[in-house]
Amino acid sequence: MKTFYKFPSLCLCLGLSLLISCNIKESKIITVTGEIPASSMGKTLHHEHLLVDFIGADSTGYHRWNKAEVVEKALPYLLEIKKLGYKTLVECTPAYLGRDPELLKILAEKSGIQIITNTGYYSAVGGKYIPEHGFTETSEQLAERWIAETKNGIEGTGIHPGFIKISVERNPLEEINRKVVEAACITHKATGLVIMSHTGLAVPAFQQLGILKKYGVDPSAFIWTHAHNEQDFAKHTEAAKMGAWIAFDNFTPTQLGRYVEFALLMKKEGLLNKVLFSHDAGWYDPGKPEGGKFRGFTEIEELLIPALKKGGLEQKDINQLFIINPATAFQVQIRLSES
Repeated sequence: MKTFYKFPSLCLCLGLSLLISCNIKESKIITVTGEIPASSMGKTLHHEHLLVDFIGADSTGYHRWNKAEVVEKALPYLLEIKKLGYKTLVECTPAYLGRDPELLKILAEKSGIQIITNTGYYSAVGGKYIPEHGFTETSEQLAERWIAETKNGIEGTGIHPGFIKISVERNPLEEINRKVVEAACITHKATGLVIMSHTGLAVPAFQQLGILKKYGVDPSAFIWTHAHNEQDFAKHTEAAKMGAWIAFDNFTPTQLGRYVEFALLMKKEGLLNKVLFSHDAGWYDPGKPEGGKFRGFTEIEELLIPALKKGGLEQKDINQLFIINPATAFQVQIRLSES
C-alpha cells in the first residue's frame, strides 16, 4: 500500500486551510527555524537561491562570505515577496555549493519568510561540487551522512533540512549520478524528505524514476527539477501520471508563453496538481564584487500569474500551483511504491 495521502477534491478546491475540517492527518514541513504544519506553508516559491558559491567543493566554505553583507543584500528581496503575500521560500543551494543554514535562519527571522534548506549533494558538472568522500563512499554511506543531518541538524547548528537536493548530468546518468540518486532513495525511506533533483531532460529523469522503483520509492517523492528544459510535453505528462512532480523552475519573461501553454495543458490533462513553478533566481555570489547582481523573485507574481488567469486558470488553480502543490510535495512523509 502507498504510505502517503492525497488531498480529497474538497480540499483541492478550497485550499489547505480546510485540512483539519477535511479530517486529514496533518503533516509537517521543516524550515530553518523549526517545524510547521503543512497548512502553514502558505504561498510558496519552491526553487530559489539566496547564496551560491561556484568555486568548487575543494575550496568553498563559510570563510568565503560575510553573513552580514549577504543579509544586507538579500533581505530586501525577501521583504519584497512578503508584501506580495508569499510566506515560504525553498532555498535550493546544496552543501559544498554555498549552503549556509545559519545565514538562512538569520534571513528567515529578519524577513518573516519561512525558509527551507536541504541535505544532499550536487553531482552534475563533472562532480565539481562533490566532496572527495562523495567519490569513495558508497550510496549507503552518503545516505548515512544525510540522514544524520536530518535527525541531528546540520553541522551542529540545530537547523534541520526540509528536503533532499541532488543533481545529475543532462545526459544519461554516470556512476556518481546513480550513487547520489540511490543515496537519496535511502535517505527518503529513512526520513520522509522529498527528493528534488536538478535534472533537465527526460532521459535522466526517467532513469532516476527507474532507480526509485528499484528502491521501492513512489514517484511522488521525486521532483523533476528544470523539467522546462525538456521540449516534449508528452514526457512531462507521462512522468506526472506516474506521480512525479514536474517543476518548471527557471521562469523568465522570455518563457512566459511556454509556461502558460504548459499549465493549460496540465489542467486539461487533470495533472495541474503535479506542477511546480518558480524562478531559480537570486543570488549573492561570493566570487563577484559585492556579491554580483541579485535577480529578485517577483516576476511570477507580476507576469506569470496574470497571464495564467488570462489564459483561463481560476484562482483555485493558482492556489493549487503555489499553495497546495508545494505543501503536498514538501510534507515530510515516507512515500513507498505499491508492493
